[in-house]
Amino acid sequence: MTDTATTLSGDKARIGAPSIAGFTEEGENLSPLNEDASPLGGAASKAHSHGGAAGVPQASRGERPTSYDLADFPALTGREEDWRFTPLKRLGGLHKDAPAGDAPAVVLTGGEGLALETVAMDDARVGSAGVPDDRVSANAWNAAKEATVLTIPAGVEGAQATLTITGDSKEAAAQHLVIIAEANSSAVVVLDHVGTAVLAQNVEADVKEGAKLTLVSLQEWEDDAIHASAQQAKVGKDAYYKHVAVSFGGDLVRLTPSARFDAPGAEAELYGLYYADAGQHLEHRLLVDHNQPRCTSNVLYKGALQGKDAHTVWVGDVLIRKNAEGTDSYEANRNLVLTDGARADSVPNLEIETGQIEGAGHASTTGRFDDEHLFYLMARGIDEKTARRLVVRGFLNEIIQKIGVPELEDRLNGNVEEELEATEN
Repeated sequence: MTDTATTLSGDKARIGAPSIAGFTEEGENLSPLNEDASPLGGAASKAHSHGGAAGVPQASRGERPTSYDLADFPALTGREEDWRFTPLKRLGGLHKDAPAGDAPAVVLTGGEGLALETVAMDDARVGSAGVPDDRVSANAWNAAKEATVLTIPAGVEGAQATLTITGDSKEAAAQHLVIIAEANSSAVVVLDHVGTAVLAQNVEADVKEGAKLTLVSLQEWEDDAIHASAQQAKVGKDAYYKHVAVSFGGDLVRLTPSARFDAPGAEAELYGLYYADAGQHLEHRLLVDHNQPRCTSNVLYKGALQGKDAHTVWVGDVLIRKNAEGTDSYEANRNLVLTDGARADSVPNLEIETGQIEGAGHASTTGRFDDEHLFYLMARGIDEKTARRLVVRGFLNEIIQKIGVPELEDRLNGNVEEELEATEN
């Protein structure tokens, strides 16, 4: 089991930076499936003790460009920091040509009193909570034919709604969703992705002052689906935002959730659960941008992998800007590798521009079963296969129970059981 962690409190820091074979400080083109698998280097590279490495124009996470204009994002090569783990040849062309297909259908269930609308992309609410920060997101923004807007009215309490997003085509498509939680409202909204699709998607969540929004994005696609989704949130004064990403299905799924604070006193929690089978690529890249004072964030993602060439990627960026005094933040990623032939990449990043914080830290662990856990269970008469399954269930249930919707939690527990049945664990 490998474990790297950095913890900061006030102006004191303790940093552990183990050397990991095969990694460089600038990163590397790890996927042989990328379109250009040539070694890093060339005109943009600089001398380094590890050899040639690609230059990184924006060293800070906060310096990376945002734009609605696709021309502001160069064509992808697979050597970019944001894309070095992603097999571009499996992305269905979402990073190249404008997606021209029809977006998957969106159906609202539950959510009495909530308003669902279809609006033009020039509606004032579109763009209220986010701006594209990569090429696929910008491509989707410009290709989307319309936007779906769900509004939780001010003062509504305890609303629960599901937006079922059903794909039925392999033609590349773009989709835009906007979820607005008006002041002092509270709601749980589930985005339930099913069927098959090649989809570039933008999701905006505008959480206004005093509102509480839990947004669950469930990826339960068919095995051939391709899904790239930028899910951005703006969190207002004294508001609370919880984002839960759950990825089971699809051939390639790449989610980039982010939370940006719009005023002091806000709180964001980002949780994630993924279970990768043979050949699947499940990638989650998240950003928490502490750009306001006295805000709090907590991030925890857990994943399990089984089967040949199962691949998961988790990259967690937490940025604490100069004016974000009083920040309290922590992020962690835990991966459980169940079989040979699977690979989990985990990169926690913490960037701090002020020492006037309550605390901040990050951690990552990746490993096989804990022998002590198995011994404890087997010593009490439980056979090894059952013991292994109990360990996996307990490991993932911590995330499932964060959702707070019993029916959905039961469904996800059933999904875990199906995954466990698919292999000898």
